[in-house]
Amino acid sequence: MAEKILLEIVTPKGAVVSEEVDIVTAPGFGGEFGVLANHAPFLSTIKIGSLVYKQAGKEELMMVSGGFCEVSDNKISFLVESAEHGRDIDVDRALKAKERAEKRLAQAVQKAETINRVRAEAAMQRALARLKAAKSH
Repeated sequence: MAEKILLEIVTPKGAVVSEEVDIVTAPGFGGEFGVLANHAPFLSTIKIGSLVYKQAGKEELMMVSGGFCEVSDNKISFLVESAEHGRDIDVDRALKAKERAEKRLAQAVQKAETINRVRAEAAMQRALARLKAAKSH
């Protein structure tokens, strides 16, 4: 039997996941990374994107946004701004958020507004990550 690693995902609202899993793949700022049992300790920042974990051959996809990850003592902990299971995502709402972000992004580019452009880009990334996570279900 393969060894497991304890996965914990915590948001400001509380724990979202606390389970033993086979592998975790996450969106780090330096690129996507994967972690198996007995991984060397490390820290990473997390960007908006898809977090995937496998448990007993079943893959679970989640949307996560901004935070940190720590791997230590056969445990991987994520402290993120938000995390949503793909099965819980409202696809219609995510599509509408994507459309709003596209409009805001176009307006910000036309007016050369840096702050609004950055906010619109982040909203777009969140919407795309939600849609990707929801697509898996």
